[in-house]
Amino acid sequence: MSFPRPVLRSASRSVFAAAFRVKAPIRNATAVRYNSSAPGPAKNNSLLYAAVGLALLGGGYYYYSNDIVKPKPAALAKPFVPTYEDYKKVYNKVADSLDAGDYDDGSYGPVLIRLAWHASGTYDAKTNAGGSSGGTMRYMPESGHGANNGLDVARNVLEPIHAEFPWISYGDLWTLSGVCAVQEMGGPTIKWRPGRTDADASACPPDGRLPDGAKGADHVRDIFYRMGFNDQEIVALAGAHALGRCHTDRSGFEGPWTFAPTYLTNDYYTLLLNDKWHWKKWNGPAQYEDDKTKSLMMLPADMALVKDKNFKKYVEKYAKSQDAFFEDFAKAFSKLLELGVAFKPGQEYWEFPVSS
Repeated sequence: MSFPRPVLRSASRSVFAAAFRVKAPIRNATAVRYNSSAPGPAKNNSLLYAAVGLALLGGGYYYYSNDIVKPKPAALAKPFVPTYEDYKKVYNKVADSLDAGDYDDGSYGPVLIRLAWHASGTYDAKTNAGGSSGGTMRYMPESGHGANNGLDVARNVLEPIHAEFPWISYGDLWTLSGVCAVQEMGGPTIKWRPGRTDADASACPPDGRLPDGAKGADHVRDIFYRMGFNDQEIVALAGAHALGRCHTDRSGFEGPWTFAPTYLTNDYYTLLLNDKWHWKKWNGPAQYEDDKTKSLMMLPADMALVKDKNFKKYVEKYAKSQDAFFEDFAKAFSKLLELGVAFKPGQEYWEFPVSS
């Protein structure tokens, strides 16, 4: 049975008033009698306690019903734990952002791969420092390293996506975007898993850990061996030069490596191996251009792959078989993106379908 709230409030106030009108027993100065018919102290005390108790209950209800001291329920919301489907939404959003209009060759894909590559390639296996975890290229001095010139373009493309999905770390966003770009531009499926965390500027790696395209085989090995790669993996990763182009306002070099810089194939190897190349005559840094069209270029570090005997055998392998290139590239690229990352035990690998 329930009563209207005004009735209960009135009753509680009446109980309060009655409680304070109860009179204490008057003791006779000469004699005090205690019997069953006389209202002795014990009986009056019991009435007093009951009245006070009822008053407290009524008053409690009054205050509670008026939100005066109503307790608020503790927050029981569980922390957000993103699932495969959440990361798939991020992947699809990146895929939707690849169309670049007038930028370069019409796609942000190559520069997103370069961002993922350079964020990961700072790893030093000896000290277990650097790598894709941290997302430290957001800060100086790393964002100002010469090898990272122009990567603000890629970071700016991804910033609105991070704002839409603020739960994803920058390291995860940048590497997942690299995976997306490879796949959306015709490349192999790349296995990927989340787990990178963000860090502050104090975690920025030192300058000089990324490859210098102006140098030869010894430098290339020094850079990649430091990360933990072998010769076969070095040549497989170099196949990403099938995509994109160099810019004089960034690296100083100029031009694309292939005729289809927004579609990943094994053309980089076939051109490197089968075309004729000569030093380009210009005012920029030393680079090669093809004899036939004079529209393509190769860097000294690229040419080192055919001048070095051990590197060259892998160039020949990938020039003969795009399937072999895709298989080895997928493994090496996935490894690159995980350098320096402390994944949780049991974190599974995921594959994302190409966006429709």
